Amino acid sequence: MRVLLGVIGAVIVLGIFSSVLRTLVIPRPTPAGFTGFVQRSVSRPFRFLADRLHGIEAKDRVLAPVAPVSIVITLLGWLLSFMIGYGLLEAAVSGLDVHEGIHEAGSSLFTLGFASSRRASLTAIDFCAAATGPIVVGLQIGYLPTLYNAYQRRETQVTLLQTRAGAPPWGPEILARYAQVGLLDDIGDLFRGWEQWCAVVSETHTTYPVLIHFRSPKADRNWLIALLAVLDAAALRAAFNPSQPQARTRLALRAGFVCLRDIADIRGIPYDVDPRPDDPVRLGYEDFLLGVERMRAHGYPMERTAEEAWPHFRGRRVNYETLAYRLARDIDAVPAPWSGPRRTTLPVWSPLTPVDRRPTG
Repeated sequence: MRVLLGVIGAVIVLGIFSSVLRTLVIPRPTPAGFTGFVQRSVSRPFRFLADRLHGIEAKDRVLAPVAPVSIVITLLGWLLSFMIGYGLLEAAVSGLDVHEGIHEAGSSLFTLGFASSRRASLTAIDFCAAATGPIVVGLQIGYLPTLYNAYQRRETQVTLLQTRAGAPPWGPEILARYAQVGLLDDIGDLFRGWEQWCAVVSETHTTYPVLIHFRSPKADRNWLIALLAVLDAAALRAAFNPSQPQARTRLALRAGFVCLRDIADIRGIPYDVDPRPDDPVRLGYEDFLLGVERMRAHGYPMERTAEEAWPHFRGRRVNYETLAYRLARDIDAVPAPWSGPRRTTLPVWSPLTPVDRRPTG
C-alpha cells in the first residue's frame, strides 16, 4: 500500500513539475495538459452565465475575467497538487497516515514549518517541498509581466486598426475608408504591419495559450476579428486589383492563415492543410455583394466586377475562413460582419463609415 502511495505521489509531483516548466519556462508551444484542463473548467460557469445574457456588452463583461481567473486557479491548482503529491510521498516513507503526510507537506511547501515531525526519513521530502513553493510562486510572478507585455503588443495594433476600419473592424470597411481619404497608395504599409503582428501573435499565443482568451478593453474590439478583417481586406485587394503590387498583400494573407493554423494546432482544431481554391466557403455571395457595395459607395476603384472577383476572393478566403469562424465561436468574439455564427444568436455589429466632411471648392 505504501509503495502504491509513493508511486502515485511521485507521478503527481513530476507531472506538475512538467506542467510548470512547459507553461512558465520552456519558450515553445507544448500540449496544454493541466493548464488546459483548468482553463476549460474555469470558463464553463462564465460561459453558462454569458449564454443567458442578450446584450453583447453584458456578455463581454461576464467573459472578461475568464483568463485572469484561470491564471490564479492554475497557480492554486499547482500548489494543491504539489501538497498532495508530497503528502503521499511522506506517507509512503514514514509511519504517517495520508492526512498527516499532507498536513506536513503543506507546512513545508508554504515554508511555515509548524507541522514538521523532525523525522530523518522525511527531511529530504520536506526540503524539496519547502523549495518548491517559493520557486513556483516566483516563476508565476515573473510570468505575468511577460504575459501582459504580449497582450499590450497585440492590442496596440488592434486599437490602431479602429481608425482604419471602425469598430468592430470589417474587411470592406478598411478598403472603403482608405479610398475615401485617398490613402490606397499606402495600404501596403498596413499589410506589412499586420504581417509582423501575425508573427508575434503566432509565437506568443502558442507559447502562452491563455492569451487567446484575454479580451480587448472594449466589447466592440477583438484581436481575432481584427485579423479576419485585415485578411479579408487583403483578399479583396488582390481579387479586385490584380494590376496593383501584390507582394505585401500576399505575404499578409500567408502570415495570417499560418498564424491561425499555429493556434489551431495548439488547441487541437483540425483543418485542411491544402484546400482547393474552388472549395466552398461559408460566406454567401449576397453578403459578399453587400461588402462590395460598401467599397463602391466610397469610391474604391475596381478593375474587376463583383462576379469576376468572387472566385479569386473565395479562393483566398478558403485558407482561413474555417479556422477564423471556429476560433471566433470558441472565444465569443464580437459578432462582426463576415465573422460567422456564435454559440448563441447575436445581432451583427456593423461599423459605420464616417461622413466625408472635407470642404469643397
